[in-house]
Amino acid sequence: MSLGPHLLLAFLEGTVAAFVLALTALGLSLVFGVMRIVNVAHGEFFMLGAVLAYGFSSLVPGIPALGFLLALILSPLVVGAIAWSADRLVLARLNYNPEATIVATIGMLYIIQQLVLTFYGPDAHPVEPPISFRVLFPWFGYSGYKLVVVAASAALLLLTWFLLMRTRIGLVMRATQFDRETAQNFGIPVAHVYSMIFALGAMLAAVAGVLIVPIQQAHYLMGLDPLLLSFITVIVGGLGSLRGTVIAAIVIGLSDGMISVFFSGTLSKIIATLLVALVLVFRPEGLFARSAR
Repeated sequence: MSLGPHLLLAFLEGTVAAFVLALTALGLSLVFGVMRIVNVAHGEFFMLGAVLAYGFSSLVPGIPALGFLLALILSPLVVGAIAWSADRLVLARLNYNPEATIVATIGMLYIIQQLVLTFYGPDAHPVEPPISFRVLFPWFGYSGYKLVVVAASAALLLLTWFLLMRTRIGLVMRATQFDRETAQNFGIPVAHVYSMIFALGAMLAAVAGVLIVPIQQAHYLMGLDPLLLSFITVIVGGLGSLRGTVIAAIVIGLSDGMISVFFSGTLSKIIATLLVALVLVFRPEGLFARSAR
């Protein structure tokens, strides 16, 4: 196979990685942008979405499309309920103190991971794709499901943007992000907004986990890479900048996918980490962060 087919394959794989990463990192950026806390357990919500997808899809054996649809609806709802409960029971009681919440979310990470290990087991399990067609290119056939993942991720990114920018709920979220005390003075229930944001961020990660599990098997340790890449994406794009997060995710995801095809996944992670170091040295606020007014 010549260079052209390899480049096309690398671009397709990078595109899938980019859009799944954008969906995952957007949840992390949203939580930090509004609540000003770093959610170290974010990758475990991704993992939990994938593991629950395996469980829910197993309820409908022999009908992959129906099982996957069930998982796509129920898994994010369950993860969102868990995240909402964690916020009310833990983070709210810490008054969203940045240092304390880092320790608390590290604790959540290990609790979720060990619970999944106990009840789900150490083995990886596959989920059958809901569709199995292939798109034929001049040199090879490519998984149609992976292209559906790209389309679904893009649609969810646009839906999240519409929710934040064109709805009353989004206006309340942005008001809370801009000035918490003023929002409280105008009668906005900030505590409930924070819980909703934390749940929404977890649900975005869970949806990404559901979408990726027919490509990667569900495993209790699969949350590490999404967490690392999400942090890299949010730092490069600018903490709290949703536009920057999406742009950075596309760039990092494409480069990660293409480098992984030609070289190795380890090299792509090394390059991404070096990029973060350069951004922190020369532009610590991130490449796309809004300048202070």
